[in-house]
Amino acid sequence: MTALAEEQTNQSTLKAEGDPRRWLALPVLLTGAFLPILDFNVVNLALPAIRQNLGATSSEVQYVISAYAATYAVFLITGGRLGDWLGRKRMFTVGVACFTLASVLCGFAWSPTVLIAGRILQGLTATVMAPQVLASIRVLFSPTEQGKALALYGATFGLANIVGQILGGALVSSHPFGVTWQAIFLVNIPIGLLAFVGGLLFLGDSRAAHAEKLDIGGVALLSATLGLLVYPLVEGREAGWPLWIVAMLAASPLVLAAFILFEKRLMGRGGSPLVDLSLFRESGFAVGVAMALIYYMLSAFYMTFSVYLQSGLRLTPLDAGLRTLPFGIGYFAASFASTRIMQSLGPRALTLGFFVQVLGFGVVVLAVTGALPRCLGIGLVVAGVGFGIVMPSVIKAVIAGVDQRHAGLASGIVISTFQIGAALGVAIIGGVFFSALGAGQDLAAYSHAFSIALGGNVALLGFGGVLSLWLPGEGHERAPRLVSGEAK
Repeated sequence: MTALAEEQTNQSTLKAEGDPRRWLALPVLLTGAFLPILDFNVVNLALPAIRQNLGATSSEVQYVISAYAATYAVFLITGGRLGDWLGRKRMFTVGVACFTLASVLCGFAWSPTVLIAGRILQGLTATVMAPQVLASIRVLFSPTEQGKALALYGATFGLANIVGQILGGALVSSHPFGVTWQAIFLVNIPIGLLAFVGGLLFLGDSRAAHAEKLDIGGVALLSATLGLLVYPLVEGREAGWPLWIVAMLAASPLVLAAFILFEKRLMGRGGSPLVDLSLFRESGFAVGVAMALIYYMLSAFYMTFSVYLQSGLRLTPLDAGLRTLPFGIGYFAASFASTRIMQSLGPRALTLGFFVQVLGFGVVVLAVTGALPRCLGIGLVVAGVGFGIVMPSVIKAVIAGVDQRHAGLASGIVISTFQIGAALGVAIIGGVFFSALGAGQDLAAYSHAFSIALGGNVALLGFGGVLSLWLPGEGHERAPRLVSGEAK
């Protein structure tokens, strides 16, 4: 047997049975998924302490969050492609190590400028780490086990959101080792070290079978496209939508068109594009990306609910964080049940998940407006259950049918879509919230604004449920794609 034939046999066995160390590698990979989400959420409740300790201005405090979010969203696709090219184990361990070092810089920041620089580095290194998680799950686990692994991935998102909402306030309040806000970054050090060592020991390596050089032109054009889109969405409302931000948004589709043209020409010349545009001709992939965008626009709920609780009900930040627990608990619990739901219902699990979210958030709206005053917690739990069903299902819809050589690319696309959806949600739904609030400062005004904004999210979730009906069934066989004259 030739070396090439032996390698193909090993790859076929791996695809059918999964990597023998996959269940040891999974906790390590999930740690890499946990850290970026934790660091996005944990900062919120520490912002007042950061502002006071570093003497930061309001705009600098905003950049502590937005610099991380924008960098993370813009470079995720590139990070995923780097894993396909250079190896997913290598990129994961490098990403974890550099993310940990960036966290150290944040923890010892002596000025707002240094902290913002550290947050940019955190976002950049997270884009090297995070896409390798989904890509590795796609490659290391057999098709029959991927649903369970993706459910645990979804549960990790839920856990990170729960911990992030509470840990920030707890660490700042408890002053561990005599520090305040610094602890929210320094806690990443032991977690990062464990993930780094675990990655070296247990994570099997994988990459595209025929690794090509990175498409630098595609990286530049796609990064410019996402930057022109994401930065205005993150900063536009706070900046008052000046003309230059509107101009950035208007330029984004033009640069996107240039990117698509560049990629088509590169592929026509036999080159290796950053994004294989043929992926979007797959009905499951394209519809899945659209649902991921709509689904994660729900991130605006966290912001509007927090403002309602703290400014309307006058709760403390820690109490406000605890009020979100029913949603997080429902989300976390449903993530574990989602495997059986996906096995039983296939793509219709997404339809069910969207419907349950519509039902739950509908109850929340009625509770806030006084129609069902004692049902807020019940509505949050039900909405969380729907959220937990949709999370792994929408990821599976995007990546399950993608060729393994594009696993990193597809993973980068889906996580980047989540981040763009979050930015869109904050910009659009957040704008609806503050427009409805107007000059009102009493509980009635905040209740009205929150119910209107959440009603907008409910409408989007209903549209997501309709889109889910377009997904091909489990028995649907995709036509084989031709690569270099051979069916893949």
